[in-house]
Amino acid sequence: QVQLAESGGGLVQAGGSLKLSCVITGRTYTGTAIGWFRQAPGKGRELVATIRFNNGNTWHADSVRGRFTISRDNAKNTVYLNMNSLKPDDTARYYCAATHALSQATMPNQYTYWGQGTQVTVSS
Repeated sequence: QVQLAESGGGLVQAGGSLKLSCVITGRTYTGTAIGWFRQAPGKGRELVATIRFNNGNTWHADSVRGRFTISRDNAKNTVYLNMNSLKPDDTARYYCAATHALSQATMPNQYTYWGQGTQVTVSS
């Protein structure tokens, strides 16, 4: 059994920063990748960034590249999403999820385990 738990969301003004954390418990495989998704009201879940535990290889969506950075601390079984220069369009509930896919997984149905999410609200 694998469990994910997000934290770090909150209310921030445009241009501000937040750091989200995703703690992974239970057994995982070395090839596991963690993805950060976000979902705004009336929209589907959008993949924001991914990282692989074994090699640290990362991917970031065009909409956040240069502003958000995904990272990991394997010793703590934790994945982070550092968010800088936040915009109102970043407002969403943010979820972390785990996949065993060998290639880059971009669709929510490719991720087996999900956290409950943490709300990020960016004011103008």
